[in-house]
Amino acid sequence: MSAGALRVAVVGGGPGGLYTAALLARQGHAVELWERGAPDDTFGFGVVLSDETLGGIERADTLVHAALSAEFVRWDDVDIVHRGRLLTSGGHGFAAIGRRRLLEILHERCAGLGVRLRVRAEAPDVRTLAASYDLVVAADGVHSAIREAGAAHYRPTVTSGRCRYIWLAADFAFEAFRFEIAETEHGVVQLHAYPYSADASTVIVEMREEVWRAAGLDLCDEDESAARCAKIFSEALRGRPLRGNRSAWTRFRTVVNERWSHGNVALLGDAAHTAHFSIGSGTKLAVEDALALAEAVAGAEGNVPAALAAYETARRPAVASTQRAAAASRHWFEEIAGYVDQPARQFAFNLLTRSRRVTHANLRLRDERFTRAVEREFGCPQEGPEQRTTPPMFTPLRLRGLTLRNRIVVSPMDMYSAQEGVPGDFHLVHLGARALGGAGLVMTEMVCVSAEGRITPGCTGLYTREQAAAWQRITDFVHTSAPGTALGVQLGHAGRKGSTRVMWEGMDEPLPEGNWPLVAASDLPYRPGVSARPRALAQADLAALRSEFAAAAVRAADCGFDLLELHCAHGYLLSGFLSPLTNHRTDAYGGSLENRLRFPLEVFDAVRAVWPADRPMTVRLSATDWAPGGTSPEESVEIAAAFAAHGADAVDVSTGQVVADEAPEYGRSYQTPYADRIRGALGVPVIAVGAISSWDDVNSLLLAGRADLCALGRPHLYDPHWTLHAAAEQSYEGPAAPWPAPYRAGSRPPPTGRG
Repeated sequence: MSAGALRVAVVGGGPGGLYTAALLARQGHAVELWERGAPDDTFGFGVVLSDETLGGIERADTLVHAALSAEFVRWDDVDIVHRGRLLTSGGHGFAAIGRRRLLEILHERCAGLGVRLRVRAEAPDVRTLAASYDLVVAADGVHSAIREAGAAHYRPTVTSGRCRYIWLAADFAFEAFRFEIAETEHGVVQLHAYPYSADASTVIVEMREEVWRAAGLDLCDEDESAARCAKIFSEALRGRPLRGNRSAWTRFRTVVNERWSHGNVALLGDAAHTAHFSIGSGTKLAVEDALALAEAVAGAEGNVPAALAAYETARRPAVASTQRAAAASRHWFEEIAGYVDQPARQFAFNLLTRSRRVTHANLRLRDERFTRAVEREFGCPQEGPEQRTTPPMFTPLRLRGLTLRNRIVVSPMDMYSAQEGVPGDFHLVHLGARALGGAGLVMTEMVCVSAEGRITPGCTGLYTREQAAAWQRITDFVHTSAPGTALGVQLGHAGRKGSTRVMWEGMDEPLPEGNWPLVAASDLPYRPGVSARPRALAQADLAALRSEFAAAAVRAADCGFDLLELHCAHGYLLSGFLSPLTNHRTDAYGGSLENRLRFPLEVFDAVRAVWPADRPMTVRLSATDWAPGGTSPEESVEIAAAFAAHGADAVDVSTGQVVADEAPEYGRSYQTPYADRIRGALGVPVIAVGAISSWDDVNSLLLAGRADLCALGRPHLYDPHWTLHAAAEQSYEGPAAPWPAPYRAGSRPPPTGRG
């Protein structure tokens, strides 16, 4: 063993463990690997690797890359079968190899590099290994014994999906990656299949747990399960059978660890993290882990703690991104029954963009013909002498008597800049700038219906004539200077979240002086020990509040607002009635969901009765409280249905901010699945909000049928002309995004250099 070489123990003889052993042995380290199974023992059949992963393998070890390249099956197409109709999208680029052959190649490489392979052997206890070796790599899979032994340090979270699936194989090669749905008497069953050799394909059959049980598959052994699945997808298989390989029905387990190393022990691959099979291969992640770990070891020059810290720093962001995409993909397939009624092309586009890694613009680059067909089916008009297809975000939408010229909404954003509830010059400039910026609908911040209903002293209101006059000044400016832009008002009452400081002085912190009394559905403070305790509303209070909302709505109509939104989200007064976490009433306004809905619906009806019949009215909801015992996604559909039945023209679907101890799952477009669920279940138009930041995301969500409008807040703070710039970047010059006459000279990006 050379000077500076490490003694390395690897536990687990899957692809990740073997490749780690090979890479470290190639660096001159003494590597010993334990695998309790036989060399050719393996579950599953084929493995898919990306060009990016293969590039990393080529840079790290040309011999392994050459051996893999000689064996790979490659293809570009994805076939999607929807109710007997086959749609193909090209340009995707896949490479697959049989898992057993991959293991053979890696075994041969390890043997050639002097790795001591201990097969059919249990590894020593991790404490023994850690004391005897400089570095221990735990590549022992999703059920990692090493991870569980150190669970107090690694702090793993393991969650199971809602579907059952089984890995099978067919003895012929599909021509493409194939997704197919079967609508059986028990529910929707889906097939994921791809070739991994010239004469074999991996076939994964998946369905919701309740469908699996109703079909009796929970009582079937491996052979019977394979036979039943072959019968369901007999047309795709052309009557040929399926076979297993110690195959069993299971639920996908998502593994997340707070830490990936402990002392000189590192978790790798499925022991550290898993990502749902529908976006790629766990083997791909494990191989990329191996590449990163080997690079970190080489760079640390024998300093194992530094190497493990560098390994985790390098890999964690990429893994987190992959896991977010995988979670979105898994969720999509779990909810696939809600999509099967979509038109075939929209269903296919929805499937292809489910993880948000493939987008509208990306798919157009891969397969323009397919994407153009989806756009035509969506209704994107052809405009101009060149008959260019209008981007989806610039197609109009009609709500009652209001036609929005495009699908972009400037989200309600509290500015905390009013005096005594009166919007001033700041609000004129703020809302006026965003109206000039091209959005189809610009929303005010939450406008409060009473002084006691304000969040902060800086919040606007519509409970005095002075406030109404100030708002009319703003609506007049928008309608005169930005014709075609709709201006919406959001009415609300802060409830138990009121009487606080403005955001930049301490969000949700009570005022140091001048506080006003709070009211709520129940006498529960928002932040126990910090927030003031509200008074639970009595019956007489409810009647007065209904009148305050109606009076504010009359003023809003007189001001000329084009749309009114009732704020029933984020833990404010009406939201507080809806959530079981904040409504502990025992009268007719508490308890069951029907009772919790009663007062918010009464307010909605009171407002709708005085709001002009030709002007649309929407409602903003928190579709989940992000807290145990709170509003569930299923309940949010019932809540949305109730408001739609009472005349809501669209549902603005947000989440959370109901209780202080929430635990949101942040990420790109993270609230969109809740809007998607409501739209799919009810057919009511929805506004999607939450970390939607690019026009490509907007186009993707609209084309996939997950939203009808997209509301963006922070992007419009960064760039008031976000919509116009999105039009310019897409070379769109049509009527849905007209530049104000004084700004037309700026409708093209200015030159930035002499190049």
